[in-house]
Amino acid sequence: MTTVAEKPLASGTRNEPGGPFKAVLALALFESRRLLTRLPVLLAFAVYLGWTVWRAGKAWGDYPALQDADRATQGAPMLVGLAVLLSVNQAALRSRRHGTERHFAVLLLPHWCRTVAHALSAVAAALVTAVCVAGQFGSEALRPGAIGQGSVGELLVGPLTVLLFGLAGLLMAGLVRSPLAAPLLVVLLLFLFLFFSGLDYGSRWLLPAVEEATSNTLPSDLMGRPAARHALYLAGLALFLGLVAVLVAGGRKPAVLAATAGALAMTLVGGVAQSGGDSPQLVEARERATVHPEQVQSCVRRDGSTYCAFPEWGPRVADWAAVVDRVRSLAGGGAHEQDVVVRQRVEARYGLSGDGTLTPLERPHEVTVGTQWGGNRVPEFSAAVAGVLIAGDEKTSTSICDARIIPLMWLAVGWQSDPLDALRRVRLDDSITGSAMVLQPTDGLSMTAAQTEVLRALLDLPRGEAGARVKDRWRELTAPKLTATRAASLLDLPTPDGEDKCT
Repeated sequence: MTTVAEKPLASGTRNEPGGPFKAVLALALFESRRLLTRLPVLLAFAVYLGWTVWRAGKAWGDYPALQDADRATQGAPMLVGLAVLLSVNQAALRSRRHGTERHFAVLLLPHWCRTVAHALSAVAAALVTAVCVAGQFGSEALRPGAIGQGSVGELLVGPLTVLLFGLAGLLMAGLVRSPLAAPLLVVLLLFLFLFFSGLDYGSRWLLPAVEEATSNTLPSDLMGRPAARHALYLAGLALFLGLVAVLVAGGRKPAVLAATAGALAMTLVGGVAQSGGDSPQLVEARERATVHPEQVQSCVRRDGSTYCAFPEWGPRVADWAAVVDRVRSLAGGGAHEQDVVVRQRVEARYGLSGDGTLTPLERPHEVTVGTQWGGNRVPEFSAAVAGVLIAGDEKTSTSICDARIIPLMWLAVGWQSDPLDALRRVRLDDSITGSAMVLQPTDGLSMTAAQTEVLRALLDLPRGEAGARVKDRWRELTAPKLTATRAASLLDLPTPDGEDKCT
């Protein structure tokens, strides 16, 4: 009896090194290309780029503070994130919608590997967002008047938000096999954003982006925002959602389980660390910068005047000095040669959440300048310099309630290329007629309707002629208790008709 041994048939499938990885990568590239060309994502990126280009240069003009510009990159990516959430969810449910899920059973690539590919497509959208964020921040950083320094943690918020939303949509596709789940999740996220925005400062850090409703600009070392810890929290949460989506899809491998536990730990560490509040050292530094700024500032002298600024604002000194020189050039008497001390000040004790006003200085010939520059800040500072030249100190100048405001405002706006526009921008109601409050870095000034009439008539004269009249009558024009009628007579201008009683 002869036994015939049959040779086993060889499998027609070859296990090439890196086969599953290459397949996942190929599918991820396909899904990434498809995701980035979907209409909702394209529209979201178009709105994002259009808004960024339109807004460029409008928030800070030519003088941006980079510790503010980095936070400005966080709002618009949330729109992109919502579009990515919907698109990733729809892509993950595509086979179920089209009835092709049973065909995937014959493939060697399991369902959890396809889930990994969808997760990598969300990473691609986050990388594109990172390029947009870098361009937005870089355009501000390259401006010649830019000062300060941005935070990498703040810049990471936008891309991480897109990644977080995309992976949330992927997880929702694994938990709820309905195309209506993602839109409902978007509504829930918007509700949570509104809910947490109204809570205390620590709770708001559970949101992807935490905006500050303030116009205050602080030195970068006094910001107190836990940007790096918040980025860690967002990265951990996004990674956790993505790994849970892989687990739900059947990828219950030891490595995936360990990575999920690590991502959860990362999320908890970042979440707890970012809610710690301000440190005692930060509170002390803010107090010192507010109450005793001279202890942390450096001073330089230009043409006899002294300019003291926080370290990051050194490049601003030339701009401040140019304004001081122009204001003094219009003054008469001793004010024409009077040296001043320009002191940069900021209310930092309440952080970015507070917009406390600065009290006028009482030291002779010392002028306050803020941490923002450009736009309306220029005529406001010019008015403060003019007030000190006429009254002697800020405290006295803010109490002026007579027609000395006329030469004061002539010094403040008379040197500018468009004095009437400068007058409009420095007044609280943006008017050039009637009574109004005049803004300054500290307390404002009050102008009556009669004083405004006289100033307008003075500004209508040729600049050289108006300047000569003011200098010739300087002593009388800067005497206390001057009336608008008397000022008009001294300047050989028509008698005003408006009321001359300040409030």
